[in-house]
Amino acid sequence: MTVKINILNKIDTVHGFCEECEEETILVAIVTDYYRCTNCGHDTKQHVNGSIRYMKLSESDRKFVKEHSKNG
Repeated sequence: MTVKINILNKIDTVHGFCEECEEETILVAIVTDYYRCTNCGHDTKQHVNGSIRYMKLSESDRKFVKEHSKNG
């Protein structure tokens, strides 16, 4: 049971606004700066410019995530 709790503590999650479902939600990191909405499953990219914003992915972003994701 302790091992499972330690794994959950290492998951990078943030609270943010998903532009796809237009909801405040929990976003889970899939690779650095790329997050998946726990509400609708849409992938977003973190953009920091004075404030943090989560934006829809471009096709090149999708390729990057696929190449760098452990699940492929």
